[in-house]
Amino acid sequence: MREEDKKSVTKLKFKRLMRKKWLYPALYLSVAALVLVGVFWYQQGTNDLEKIAEEPGSQVQDEVYTHDSGQDTVPVMEQEENLQMPVTDETTASIVTKFYDYNASEADQESALVLYNNKYYQSEGVDITRQDGESFEVTASLSGTITEVKEDPLYGNVIEVSHDNEVTTVYASLSDVQVQAGAEVTQGDVLGTAGSNSFGQASGVHVHFEVRQNDQPINPENFFGQPLSKIAEETEEDAGQTENAQEESDFPELDEEPSQSEEEAPEEPSDSDEEETPTEDSASSISTIQT
Repeated sequence: MREEDKKSVTKLKFKRLMRKKWLYPALYLSVAALVLVGVFWYQQGTNDLEKIAEEPGSQVQDEVYTHDSGQDTVPVMEQEENLQMPVTDETTASIVTKFYDYNASEADQESALVLYNNKYYQSEGVDITRQDGESFEVTASLSGTITEVKEDPLYGNVIEVSHDNEVTTVYASLSDVQVQAGAEVTQGDVLGTAGSNSFGQASGVHVHFEVRQNDQPINPENFFGQPLSKIAEETEEDAGQTENAQEESDFPELDEEPSQSEEEAPEEPSDSDEEETPTEDSASSISTIQT
C-alpha cells in the first residue's frame, strides 16, 4: 500500500505541475537555448578550422590543396592583356590608311597604298586619326619596354615598344614624345601626341601604328581586342608571304633613297627634286629601326 500511495502522490504532483501556466514557456525557452548553443558551437568550430587552414605552412592547408589530386597546386596565371588601339578614346578614332593585306578586297588594298614621291608603297601598319582632324594623345596598346625613341625625317618621332612572345609595336608620326628608351610602360600610358609627317601627308594629323611578330608586320585590325598570345600564333607561312611581297613594293628602307619610276625619273635630277627626295643619310624605315 505504501508503494501505491507513493505512486499516487507522484502522479498527483505531476498533474499539478502540468497545470502550471509557466511550464510550457519554460520548456520552449530551454529547448531554444539548447539549439542556439549547438549552432554557435558548430559555427565556432568551423571558423577555427578555416583560420588554421589559412595559416601558411599548416598541415590543414596542405590537405585542402592537395587532397583531391595529390599533386602540387599550380598558381593562377595573370589575366592576359588584349591589344588596344593606341588612343584614349576609340569612339572618336578612325583608320584612314589600312594595312596592306594580299587577301583583302581591292578597295581595302587601295586604301592601304601610300603615295610618296610619285611612287606607291604598301602600308605595313595603320594610320589612325580623330574624326575632327585634331591632335590626340597616343597611348601604349600593350604593356612593355621602350626599346627605341628617335626622330625620323620621313616618319616624324618614332617609338618602338617590345613585348612578350617576340611581339613589337611601333608608333610613328608623333609631334612630341613623353617617354624615354629603356622605360617600362603599362597599357594605356601616354607615349606622345599625334602629328603629321612627310611620308603620310595625305593622312593629316595621325599616328602610324604597326604590330610585328618576329619582326614581320601583321595586320593590327585582325588583333584589336585579342590577347597577346593570339598575336604570337601568327604562322611563319603568313609572315614569309608578307616578307616576300615587300621586296617589290615596300616602305623606304633605312639608308635607302626612295627612287622614282624609270619613266618619271629624270636623267639628271634638278635642285627641286633633290629637296623632295631624302638623302641616303636621312631616309629611313620604321620596319628597320636600329638600336
